[in-house]
Amino acid sequence: MHVLVRDNNVEQALRVLKKKMQREGVFREMKQRRSYEKPSERKTREKSEAIRRARKLARKQAIREGLLPAPPKKKPFERKPPLPEIKARSE
Repeated sequence: MHVLVRDNNVEQALRVLKKKMQREGVFREMKQRRSYEKPSERKTREKSEAIRRARKLARKQAIREGLLPAPPKKKPFERKPPLPEIKARSE
């Protein structure tokens, strides 16, 4: 895996590296390897992951074919303006 560092901007290169590792599933695999996983548990996990992938693929296919409605699109986050400060009266 290669990440280019441009203009000595290491922070940006680290962000790109983390994103690539996330896409590849490196973090998930590291988390799983922290402790021993019995072969029966591994089979169960892999089977459920395969079922989840197949369902997701079927759902996307049904949406493309118009059999299911598309999920609503998320609105971009909008910041609210800060509340005006209330000044205490000094008497």
